[in-house]
Amino acid sequence: VQLQASGGGLVQAGGSLRLSCAASGRTRSMYTMGWFRQAPGKEREFVVAISWSGDSTYYADSVKGRFTISRDNAKNRVYLQMNSLAPEDTGVYYCAADPTRSPVAAGTRGMDYWGKGTLVTVSS
Repeated sequence: VQLQASGGGLVQAGGSLRLSCAASGRTRSMYTMGWFRQAPGKEREFVVAISWSGDSTYYADSVKGRFTISRDNAKNRVYLQMNSLAPEDTGVYYCAADPTRSPVAAGTRGMDYWGKGTLVTVSS
């Protein structure tokens, strides 16, 4: 499966952005989808994941209540709505997919497929 993230940009603290991830290839498989991010000088970290059906999600504590993941399987897309953004949310955001792991497992053990990231910059 191939993944392409988009929607990043520059936003002021307190603002919002919506990221989108387009999946192509073996999209008929039941993939858990998710988002990770990497801040400058830091390791990549888990943000959120969603099950194929959409009825199970898992969020990193740092984004709970501010970020919302959703998916549209008919369009092979996953979205990340990011509200109340803070400078510490700055980083490259990567879309990811995994054919076997649950959202919780994806958060703790990572995912198999990765797309190129999209840069989010939050100014103070």
